[in-house]
Amino acid sequence: MATLAPNQNAQRYNRNRRSQIAIWWQEIDRSTLVLVLILMAIGAVAVAAGSPASAKRLSTSVEKLRSLHFFYLHMRWQIVGLIAMFWASSLTKESARRFGILLGGAMLFALVLVPIVGSEVNGAKRWLRFGISLQPSEFLKCGWPILLAWIVSWRARDPQIPVVGICFAIMGVLGALLMLQPDFGSTMLFSGAFLVMILLSGIDVKRIGMFGAAGVVGLVVMYFTYDNGRNRIDNFLFGGSAFDQVDLAQRTLLNGGWTGLGFWMGTRKMALPEAHTDYIFSVIGEEFGLLACMVIVVLYLAILTRVILRLVDEEDLFTVLAASGFAAQFGGQAFINILVNLQLFPSKGMTLPLISYGGSSTVAMCLSMGLLLAVTRRNPFIQREKFSLRAIGDIS
Repeated sequence: MATLAPNQNAQRYNRNRRSQIAIWWQEIDRSTLVLVLILMAIGAVAVAAGSPASAKRLSTSVEKLRSLHFFYLHMRWQIVGLIAMFWASSLTKESARRFGILLGGAMLFALVLVPIVGSEVNGAKRWLRFGISLQPSEFLKCGWPILLAWIVSWRARDPQIPVVGICFAIMGVLGALLMLQPDFGSTMLFSGAFLVMILLSGIDVKRIGMFGAAGVVGLVVMYFTYDNGRNRIDNFLFGGSAFDQVDLAQRTLLNGGWTGLGFWMGTRKMALPEAHTDYIFSVIGEEFGLLACMVIVVLYLAILTRVILRLVDEEDLFTVLAASGFAAQFGGQAFINILVNLQLFPSKGMTLPLISYGGSSTVAMCLSMGLLLAVTRRNPFIQREKFSLRAIGDIS
């Protein structure tokens, strides 16, 4: 049998690789990809603006951090995040589903370990340290929508499977594990994504009421058992001191007016805690102005709108649910952070997606967006029938 010369094998490999890249470029949602990259570029500039404030605040007599300390670290994490995003977006829908299910299951198991062997920081156990620091709740965001969408899609194969009961049980376990850390912000975020996906699956209205009642009961229990959460809610409802984080964030945000004071010209940011993470939106407002903040809000809305438009003519239930779950998590986290900076929501310790500095959060968010691009991949030359919730019917 004749064999190919080494140079012919190399040429064939290069042709196949170029063909795979061409197919990937045709099938992914390029508009969403571009919007994500724009937000990441804005994030690099924003972290550079907020880094001096955090570096000064965290410097000690033993170690003095450079002004751009967090910017340099952020750029490294962004590179890792970009690699993760492009790799995930190159997966087929089936491969993305398998990966998401495995990742979601692994992170749920990791959350079980957190109260036992987790590392405590600022009174909360949210990290596992095995040579590297891992926050399971952040990477669960990459698998949670896919895991739930996969379970709900069982209904298409066997109408007798109680998928709603299974989903509620998993959500209850997840909420309990998160509140053991405690992490009320993530509990709210996962619950919100869960509610959106369950609503889209065609659940009966009575079950929605049961979920709402359970949420109210959980909120009341949290208020009387979680001191930090109760203090944040009290400060939001009844007002706190002039030196509360949320009040400082709002005054920093408004200090720049419409056009901002200019890059590295902000002054109030120097007194702002977590200027490079939770309150980076306020730093952007002070140095680049409220107009820049408006542009960021429009970019987030554009991504959510683009995902919705992508799903309008989608006929696959799993794709609709998984993509909607990713969009709900992404949009929910973004707008909770923005509302906190505007003093319109209690402080939750939640980063601004794709913009705030972060290790686990940056990589996990990029991976989530990559999986979103993967599950929404489609052949542009295939005509599709419009997706209809009426075709699903009620699920048990």
